[in-house]
Amino acid sequence: MSTEFEVRLFASLKDRAGHSRVRVAVPEPMTVQGLTAAIAAAYPALAAALPSALVAVNQEFAFADTPLRPGDEIALFPPVSGGSGGEFPYPTFFALTAEPVDLNAITAHLTRPEVGAIVFFHGSVRGETQRQGLPAQTNHLEYEAYEAMARQKMGQIAQEIWQRWPQVRGVAMVQRLGRLEVGDTTTVVACAAGHRDQGAFEAARYGIDRLKEIVPVWKKEVGADRTVWIEGAYQPTRDDIAPA
Repeated sequence: MSTEFEVRLFASLKDRAGHSRVRVAVPEPMTVQGLTAAIAAAYPALAAALPSALVAVNQEFAFADTPLRPGDEIALFPPVSGGSGGEFPYPTFFALTAEPVDLNAITAHLTRPEVGAIVFFHGSVRGETQRQGLPAQTNHLEYEAYEAMARQKMGQIAQEIWQRWPQVRGVAMVQRLGRLEVGDTTTVVACAAGHRDQGAFEAARYGIDRLKEIVPVWKKEVGADRTVWIEGAYQPTRDDIAPA
């Protein structure tokens, strides 16, 4: 007996399959391991990418022994390019958008009477790349995200920040999507505190590093002579699952 599942594909896996969704029948006992085996058999173009691919079930990282149930939302994607919120004790601002980022609006959102410092990480598209395997000259980038899961993971990162730096008084994360030209803003992470020495710098650095580990966002680097999906090496563990 088997059950059919629909699987969403992202970034290079979507390109390999030629589709954004595939359907596979998974035999009992239904697990992620059985799912990936079924995908490899039904879609040979995806087989070579599966050993490093990540699986999410109901917008949370899943592992080989994770059980599957009829109706589960399943996504398959490469390591993010570089991964639940609940109630937050202080102001937060999370967004995935194709629109330009308004830094003044973020500042206003995080500003409170007790806030005296806001530290920003502001990423932008560079026109030259010195990393092996990438186009030397970048024409533009194209960003894609698993948006529902990405917002949850941004919330998880904010909670992790407050666990490490309890004096932080606000967290903002914005990820641009779609086509971005050289010089355009790609990512913004901002952390507010009463004073600059109360964790704002460290929290902002942690925020961007963690965003590149667990928030499902990918970028395609487009040069004059080739196009490359940028995929990270980080493999999530069960420690990266948000607390229930």
